[in-house]
Amino acid sequence: MSVLVTGGAGYIGSHMVLELLDAGEQPIVLDNLSTGFRWAVPEGVPFFEGECGDQALVSQIIRDHGVTGIIHFAGKIIVSDSVSQPLDYYDHNTSQTRNLIDCAIKGGVKNFIFSSTAAVYGEPKANPVTENEPLTPVSPYGRSKLMCEWMLEDASRAHGLRFVILRYFNVAGADPQGRAGESCTIATHLVKLAAQAALGIKPALQIFGTDYPTPDGTCLRDYIQVTDLARAHMAGLTHLRQGGDNLICNCGYERAYSVREVIETMKKVSGIDFPVKTSERRPGDPAAIVAGNARVREKLSWTPLFDDLAKITQQALDWERRLHNRRNQDSGTKE
Repeated sequence: MSVLVTGGAGYIGSHMVLELLDAGEQPIVLDNLSTGFRWAVPEGVPFFEGECGDQALVSQIIRDHGVTGIIHFAGKIIVSDSVSQPLDYYDHNTSQTRNLIDCAIKGGVKNFIFSSTAAVYGEPKANPVTENEPLTPVSPYGRSKLMCEWMLEDASRAHGLRFVILRYFNVAGADPQGRAGESCTIATHLVKLAAQAALGIKPALQIFGTDYPTPDGTCLRDYIQVTDLARAHMAGLTHLRQGGDNLICNCGYERAYSVREVIETMKKVSGIDFPVKTSERRPGDPAAIVAGNARVREKLSWTPLFDDLAKITQQALDWERRLHNRRNQDSGTKE
């Protein structure tokens, strides 16, 4: 049984590929390499460069490789960009997912795992957020993902496609064995940016907004380690294979850290007091959002293994250093 991983050369997707390989599965990777890297796909894993909405290509992959499950990560994820380029996000996140779902149905694929986001909740009225919270996304990014959730629900009712939707919060860290990490040069994740500031790759770290109604004025977020997140996707696939019902779950640790707390943790881990600057708020950023995770623990028997902010930041720092050295070697420069 093969599992198609869209976006499998990217940050979370590459960790999913490792999780599948570690479990003895056969992953197939489809990625357009806009933010992913060919070298991030392990040797021996079939790789196809292209769009997840390319129906001819996806149909051929499903047919030729006997794909029985799809884990869908491909898409655009930067909230602020979605505000300035909404149609681009509805194209990449919504329209292409519609085509992918159509291919799954026509190709006889029964199990579909979709990577959604906490952004579907918008500004939650209470934290931790449960899956029963009203869905009121405040950004095109969140709306584009919510539309995909609706399509899966409708496709399931009409065609029997079975799904697990995982709404995850802020992903951070790297593979504990050092095999993968966040490698995109335009990444906007706080922990990665803090690692870059600690290593001097960036001259300073920017805080966007210091006047939020939180204890220190900066945003509160629930940071989930990337391998723990991949394990949740694997648990979702197992759930469906065992005949489990359609399921929507939050993925997070039910614990929040402020932007300033993350920065101080990186400074402590790295031993470097890097410069920090403050700016105005970014559009589309809620003040606080924390995952209620009772459902994923109960329904998928998921237990976090890496719920430790200091270890998460250390993983990110180690990976960023390795990545920086790799790029220097590739360009022929020295440290």
